[in-house]
Amino acid sequence: MNFLRGVMGGQSAGPQHTEAETIQKLCDRVASSTLLDDRRNAVRALKSLSKKYRLEVGIQAMEHLIHVLQTDRSDSEIIGYALDTLYNIISNDEEEEVEENSTRQSEDLGSQFTEIFIKQQENVTLLLSLLEEFDFHVRWPGVKLLTSLLKQLGPQVQQIILVSPMGVSRLMDLLADSREVIRNDGVLLLQALTRSNGAIQKIVAFENAFERLLDIITEEGNSDGGIVVEDCLLLLQNLLKNNNSNQNFFKEGSYIQRMKPWFEVGDENSGWSAQKVTNLHLMLQLVRVLVSPTNPPGATSSCQKAMFQCGLLQQLCTILMATGVPADILTETINTVSEVIRGCQVNQDYFASVNAPSNPPRPAIVVLLMSMVNERQPFVLRCAVLYCFQCFLYKNQKGQGEIVSTLLPSTIDATGNSVSAGQLLCGGLFSTDSLSNWCAAVALAHALQENATQKEQLLRVQLATSIGNPPVSLLQQCTNILSQGSKIQTRVGLLMLLCTWLSNCPIAVTHFLHNSANVPFLTGQIAENLGEEEQLVQGLCALLLGISIYFNDNSLESYMKEKLKQLIEKRIGKENFIEKLGFISKHELYSRASQKPQPNFPSPEYMIFDHEFTKLVKELEGVITKAIYKSSEEDKKEEEVKKTLEQHDNIVTHYKNMIREQDLQLEELRQQVSTLKCQNEQLQTAVTQQVSQIQQHKDQYNLLKIQLGKDNQHQGSYSEGAQMNGIQPEEISRLREEIEELKRNQEILQSQLTEKDSVIENLKSSQTSGTNEQSSAIASARDFEEVAELKQELATLKSQLNSQSVEITKLQTEKQELLQKTEAFAKSAEVQGESETVIATKTTDVEGRLSALLQETKELKNEIKALSEERTAIKEQLDSSNSTIAILQTEKDKLELEITDSKKEQDDLLVLLADQDQKILSLKNKLKDLGHPVEEEDELESGDQEDEDDESEDPSKDLDHI
Repeated sequence: MNFLRGVMGGQSAGPQHTEAETIQKLCDRVASSTLLDDRRNAVRALKSLSKKYRLEVGIQAMEHLIHVLQTDRSDSEIIGYALDTLYNIISNDEEEEVEENSTRQSEDLGSQFTEIFIKQQENVTLLLSLLEEFDFHVRWPGVKLLTSLLKQLGPQVQQIILVSPMGVSRLMDLLADSREVIRNDGVLLLQALTRSNGAIQKIVAFENAFERLLDIITEEGNSDGGIVVEDCLLLLQNLLKNNNSNQNFFKEGSYIQRMKPWFEVGDENSGWSAQKVTNLHLMLQLVRVLVSPTNPPGATSSCQKAMFQCGLLQQLCTILMATGVPADILTETINTVSEVIRGCQVNQDYFASVNAPSNPPRPAIVVLLMSMVNERQPFVLRCAVLYCFQCFLYKNQKGQGEIVSTLLPSTIDATGNSVSAGQLLCGGLFSTDSLSNWCAAVALAHALQENATQKEQLLRVQLATSIGNPPVSLLQQCTNILSQGSKIQTRVGLLMLLCTWLSNCPIAVTHFLHNSANVPFLTGQIAENLGEEEQLVQGLCALLLGISIYFNDNSLESYMKEKLKQLIEKRIGKENFIEKLGFISKHELYSRASQKPQPNFPSPEYMIFDHEFTKLVKELEGVITKAIYKSSEEDKKEEEVKKTLEQHDNIVTHYKNMIREQDLQLEELRQQVSTLKCQNEQLQTAVTQQVSQIQQHKDQYNLLKIQLGKDNQHQGSYSEGAQMNGIQPEEISRLREEIEELKRNQEILQSQLTEKDSVIENLKSSQTSGTNEQSSAIASARDFEEVAELKQELATLKSQLNSQSVEITKLQTEKQELLQKTEAFAKSAEVQGESETVIATKTTDVEGRLSALLQETKELKNEIKALSEERTAIKEQLDSSNSTIAILQTEKDKLELEITDSKKEQDDLLVLLADQDQKILSLKNKLKDLGHPVEEEDELESGDQEDEDDESEDPSKDLDHI
């Protein structure tokens, strides 16, 4: 306070003495007045003066205003005035500040008043409690004041809010406010609150901030929304950037899927407003925050996969290939797609399959490379395309092979109808534009990164330089361009390509050394004393020569390691060579390129180093230095060590193959085990079915035993009294007796028939002999009658015999059937007797399982009983809470009635006060007429009571009033 008074006294353009007294009197009224109206009017006057006389009001009135916030919370109007006054004191209103010195002084005042306010932490806690008030005139000024405090001294205020109970939760409630002004200012408040504070960011995220912010963005129309969408996106960036916990929570909460509608840009002719471009730019940046290369690899990979699965990557590729997209949005979209696919094989494969909507369709990679090697395209767009190509090839050996294969003779399209990626890269490599040379060289180097196979494949590439001349290799053409003395940017790009190509590839080193002009060219470049601009080229030439030594397999007798080192010592000098090699890492642009993978340069002349190449330099600089200083004996020892390591690697490879084979065998055995398990389960089910069938047979057997026991009680033993299909044994014996009797009758009838036949024969013979003898008529008549009777009796006997023979046959078949059934029944009884022991053993097993099932059923019943008791208790709690809510609702209704009554009483009091003021005015006029002196202060007070508009109030009236 004393310091601020000193500042006030030192100001050249300070306030008038009367104005300082006015502020002092107003502060006295706030502190001493017993009437709430007087205090309210005084605070309202201070509010009117606080913008113009910010320093004086802040010095004299801050303590009184804080006291008002503590004591007059029942009156929302005075609280609102006090909060507005404090906001005017603390905030820096730049619109009213014209000069730079005035702006700086204003900022100093704001931070100093903020420091005074937060010196007592209870003031911030009091402000947080005021934000719980729903009254618009309290909550809105409170939000603005707290936002201003955070802008002035953010870390200190953040710490106070962090230790305040439920402090962050109270601020999160602002996002749910139905009044858009408070909700929008609440978003700004949370922006200031979450800036650079990971602890608060986590609390805000777990208070459901993502859900609420995404809902607001959707309600406002996604990318077509206004500045509210922009504020929400900035808040989301605060919550997610460099916060791995919140990023994981965002992914696990399935919020990435809700980002897809942001990029549905609609019709190309719908227009792109400035706000839409800003919103979409922030949305793309938010996607990049989730898949940034600086994030932990696992978190980035999971977000990349989620973006592919929900269709977000597909949506971005649609924007990438669309027409009518603004240039800055297209550039940022390319950068975003780059980081979404970087190092993710699934996303890289999808990107390789994307085609541009052209006729005929062309791959998106080819279309982008056309823009990269086209010098008429914007520089930032070309950088973005290069970054996209690098991300496509990052840890993607499949993609690297596809790019290199487009340069090989067997895959080049002879018709020339289509342009491949390799042809575009070669065209850019040998273009007249140095930036195209650099970009194409770096892109081709990324196709060879950590891929020895493609380095060897690229040696096969042949180029036709001119008609009639034989083709030359790509490697030879690169060295030819180097020797022609082109621009520095072109030479740097080619040298980076050659260094990447030759590293870890002895075959490529041999091809490079096979051209006798290459080594003299390099030594000549390194040995010369050139200017600072050429020092970088000298360093890269030294690096290339060092790679040719370090990765040399001594297959060329004229360029063996030892001879090359002797050449360096003779032509250049080892110390000079190492000094030139160190020029690379000492270059000012080297450290800048080593920080981030994205090639982000302010202008083309800064485009010198590639990020991946800086890693290669860091890896090789030390080993090349050691290789230069090594003697031939040390080289031999190193060769022996290498051979030993190779043998060791061969042994390790052998064991790896064995382990791989064992893994395959183990996998086969696992599959067999799983198959056997399935078969076992099937057999178990079959056994279960058989057990159930055995149980059924056992039940039937028990029933038969019971029935047989009953029969034994009536008929004696089982062997004599058992029934066979319902026929008793005595019936069988009776039938046998009848059969025997019928047989005897048949024999008797047969004997009688024989006797009759013999009589008939005798009669016939006697009849034949009687023709010669004369007999009497009576004797012959008797004989004729006897013959007729005997014939009739014979026919009757034959019919009886036939019927009896049929009946005998029938009885014999029935007897046979009865005997078969009796034997079958006896056999089944024996089988049942044999299987009874097996049934008994399986019955015991089934009974054990049944008891276990009964025990489990009992436990489940106990659990159901416990759950029902818990449900009853919860229901009782719910009923009690419902009753409590009903009681609170009635109390609320009573309070609302009391408020209505109090408002009516206040209106009546105002009417009475107006009448009293009128009477006082008339009495004063009478006193004036009588010549009695009247004080001017009374008149001004009555005039001040009639002024109700706080915003349009004239400060001069208050001055006169005092």
